Amino acid sequence: MTIAHKSGNIHKNADGLRIWALANTPKNQEWVPQEEHHIEGICVTDVGTGFFNQVKEIYKVDKNCHILCQLLMKDCKDPSLSSRLDETWKKAYYEGRFHLLDGNLNHGTKHTFAMALTDRTLINTILHECNDSVAAGHLSEDRTLERVKTCSWWPNWKEDVAEYSKPVTDAKKQIDPQVRNLE
Repeated sequence: MTIAHKSGNIHKNADGLRIWALANTPKNQEWVPQEEHHIEGICVTDVGTGFFNQVKEIYKVDKNCHILCQLLMKDCKDPSLSSRLDETWKKAYYEGRFHLLDGNLNHGTKHTFAMALTDRTLINTILHECNDSVAAGHLSEDRTLERVKTCSWWPNWKEDVAEYSKPVTDAKKQIDPQVRNLE
């Protein structure tokens, strides 16, 4: 979008109240062709690419993730495969909430689209990044829930976030954040 500013009445500087927005179309002189994929949001984190490689390796080992990846890669509705899913995963699969993008299994709701996790160490890494890391700022439970909701999903994730983000009262837990990990 291009914003053309008209000169002000009193001063010749552009008047912010007189804005005429031009659509980003070929008729606009400042038109810029859009790429096929738009960036919807940017996530800044200390988690490296090794984290995502670990997630893909866990998908091969975890029963539910492996079955879902098979179902979504083949785009088949084989009842024998889907019947082997645990109830939480099966319900979400039949609701159409799982999608496979670039080898990552994602869980989608009406407003969010997040990576599915099952390994407890990876879940603890996400909880640390969303609550304890320098970028997170040790948020409250509600704000931590919002941050986790936008990046990852696992069964009973809300209960885990509530447990993880409880105020720390034990002195040993305050010193070593690894003690706070969920079992």
